[in-house]
Amino acid sequence: MVSDLHYQLRQYDWLLHAAPRYDAVMIAGDLLDLGSLVDPDVQILVVSQYLEALKAATCVVVCSGNHDGDERTDDGGFSAAWLTELRSTGLHVDGESFDFTGMRVSVCPWWEGTRQRDALREQLRLESMNLGAPLWLWLHHAAPSDSPVSWTGKTDGGDPFLLSMIDEFSPNIVISGHIHNAPMVAGGSWHARRGRTWLFNPGSQVGPVPSSIRIDLTASTADYVSYDEVAQVRLEF
Repeated sequence: MVSDLHYQLRQYDWLLHAAPRYDAVMIAGDLLDLGSLVDPDVQILVVSQYLEALKAATCVVVCSGNHDGDERTDDGGFSAAWLTELRSTGLHVDGESFDFTGMRVSVCPWWEGTRQRDALREQLRLESMNLGAPLWLWLHHAAPSDSPVSWTGKTDGGDPFLLSMIDEFSPNIVISGHIHNAPMVAGGSWHARRGRTWLFNPGSQVGPVPSSIRIDLTASTADYVSYDEVAQVRLEF
């Protein structure tokens, strides 16, 4: 799993090369880069082609981040309509929940307005009432507040709303991003626990290889790989 690729095409190339070795590739938002000189519509076209190529190699799960919106909602937020449209091609994207290798996976869209926030909570509330799989995983761009996975080195950059939903619904795994340097700074981390919930943030690094987390449910391990660190935690559910 990776996050915050921000239109770094060499990192997408690396994903294409690595994808066949894994049961799934998960991208926790910010596929695009609003600060890039490349027009957003061009970025969307190129990234969509990468995602479809990835889908040919493995299961692909993608949630939107704050850089990915292309359509303004009526309550003042943005949504990644381009990403939602890719659902028809077989990608698992915003608003979708599905069963996969013993897990229920819920893909959470980026939210800005209250209507989007309330819709996300309703999505997760309904899922909590109909869980058939033994494990529940959320993919959500913003990291939860009050956690090492949301520590910037100076302040807590996390989402208190996500934290409240974790406390209410107790998923087993939450994969986030958004805080690029959380795994690399003192006081931050790529993993944490909140009750029974494992929290993960792979962070983001420059260069041809993204920082990444690899979860092996058979071995009950999670491995983190970046330029600065290679580490492993043993998972207990």
